[in-house]
Amino acid sequence: MVDRSFRGTGAVWRKSAHSAESSDCVEIAAVRALILVRDSKDASGPVLTLDRPHWRGLLCGIRDSRSEPFS
Repeated sequence: MVDRSFRGTGAVWRKSAHSAESSDCVEIAAVRALILVRDSKDASGPVLTLDRPHWRGLLCGIRDSRSEPFS
């Protein structure tokens, strides 16, 4: 779900240390029982809102896709 209602909540956004100086990053913040995801280049843009089970599913899907060889 893309949501803009979390503006001004005091969310602490963070970016992976692995992103180094790359501008192709996302930032995440935890607010209540939700994980918020946004494009680091567009901090005022849309925010993807995930509950914790869906966040874990997304991370597992990314991890699993990285371990499979490309066809």
